Amino acid sequence: MLRGSLIGTAWMIGLSVRPWLIARAVDDGLRAHDNRALWLWVAAIVVAGVGLSYLGIMRHRTMTFIREDAKARSAAVVLRQLSRIGAVLPRRVGAGEVATVGGSDIDWTAQVLTLTGPGVGAVVAYAVIAVVLWSISPVLALCVLVGVPAVGLVVGPLLRRLDRAESVYRQQQGALTARSGDIVAGLRVLAGVGGRELFARRYAARSRDLLAEGYRVGAVNSWIDAATVAIPGLFLAAVVWLAARMAVTGEISIGELVAVYGYVATLVVPVWFLLEGSHELIRGRVAARRIVALLDLVPDDVGGPRTPPGERSGVPAARRPEAVPAPGGPADLHDPVTGLTVRAGRLTGVAADDPAEALALADRLGRYVASNVTWGGVPLTGIALDEVRARILVADHDSYLFAGTLRDVLRPRSDDRGGPGTADEPLVAALRAASAEDVAEALPDGLDTPLDARARTLSGGQRQRVRLARALLAEPEVLILVDPTSAVDAHTEARIAERLRAARAGRTTLVLATSPLLLGRADTVAHLQGGRIVGTGGHADLLDRDPGYRRLVARDSADPDVDRPADAEEALR
Repeated sequence: MLRGSLIGTAWMIGLSVRPWLIARAVDDGLRAHDNRALWLWVAAIVVAGVGLSYLGIMRHRTMTFIREDAKARSAAVVLRQLSRIGAVLPRRVGAGEVATVGGSDIDWTAQVLTLTGPGVGAVVAYAVIAVVLWSISPVLALCVLVGVPAVGLVVGPLLRRLDRAESVYRQQQGALTARSGDIVAGLRVLAGVGGRELFARRYAARSRDLLAEGYRVGAVNSWIDAATVAIPGLFLAAVVWLAARMAVTGEISIGELVAVYGYVATLVVPVWFLLEGSHELIRGRVAARRIVALLDLVPDDVGGPRTPPGERSGVPAARRPEAVPAPGGPADLHDPVTGLTVRAGRLTGVAADDPAEALALADRLGRYVASNVTWGGVPLTGIALDEVRARILVADHDSYLFAGTLRDVLRPRSDDRGGPGTADEPLVAALRAASAEDVAEALPDGLDTPLDARARTLSGGQRQRVRLARALLAEPEVLILVDPTSAVDAHTEARIAERLRAARAGRTTLVLATSPLLLGRADTVAHLQGGRIVGTGGHADLLDRDPGYRRLVARDSADPDVDRPADAEEALR
């Protein structure tokens, strides 16, 4: 940036040298009828032009390097931040916001850095031209000194208006992008329940609103673009008119008139750079605020030990002095909000009237949000976050499946236990526990069959069973399963319920579901209603004495993405 500023300054000042050379060629050569002086000044003009061309090329190359380097650095910072936040990210920021930051905000902020070269040069050139004009005519110099700030005063209100309009537009754009991602992700479900047209109409309405906001931003942009061309042009015309009047009266020479025109025409370039730079600075500020908001999100935001001042965010919590020791072995998890206690070493089921309450409970127990949950009597938020992540796993039924072979999806190659030469018995056992062995058998190359991102070639029920197998294969000390069988048929669900209990015997497991087949295999079942646990006991016991629980687990719940046979209701009965 320093190099760009020096080259940009030299280029801007060089632009003001040529009018002086032309003035000398006119006065010393043409008017004096001195051919030798004329050719010398013409040669100097050519040399200056070549030098300016070289400086212009180097300025552009330097600014391009700054812009591309800033993009690469910013993208790396954002990607490191996204990987550092991990599973907390979808709970804090919408996918559309992340896409907007990575797609355009980084470009705008990088573009702002390219203003340093021509920006510094524009200010220096403005001062140099004002001094040179003062030597010709103080009146012309005053016009320049007063006129350029006046241009800024005219464009300033438009820039402030653009700042407000850009902020609203980018916020709505991120929200609409997030909505489009949600619609695409749930397209099969929407089609099954007949909601495709409804969501299409809503999306179209939001798009029209965004279009109207875009027109508003475009209107302000158009006025600014027009002003950056028209105002310097009018300024140039006014100064040249004044200089021409002075040349007629003999106050300045013809050569000086030509020089004044050249100086003011040259001044249009730095003025244009300053106006255009102010325009880009507004966009860059809006984009930078969004990037900084994303970078401000750190794992500590879920209530864990804070990063000490002066220390980079994202430092493993285990190294921080504020962290408290985690339980040395299996321990109970207690959620004061609902009153639920998940007993160590037991299979616990929770049936929630409101699915959102079940998800909120999983977030608190997995420490994805700040809460007063305790683990073995110790505040969960006081324990090192990396240790919590290693020992407590929240397995969502629609968690992301990365591209790769089925073996890599179940156990990444970075897993020390799953490197080359490792036997496949654990994988096969996990697939069997999730009743997903038929998924591997149906694939052309079994475990070595490549799957695309999200495993779209598999059905909804197959993907859900693969996710369950992956969670079981991780063998966490505490496993929290969120509706793990919502997309499978009743017969498969019964097998999963039986095998899950055997696979997790002696380890802490929490199942958040309303399936009677899963709840029937739990050691303890809790009924979550209105944000509180209103009943606990065995499945059969709650069916007898809790009418609300009985209605909850017995109701129909047809799902268009469920691999459910025609006799599913009979199987449930």
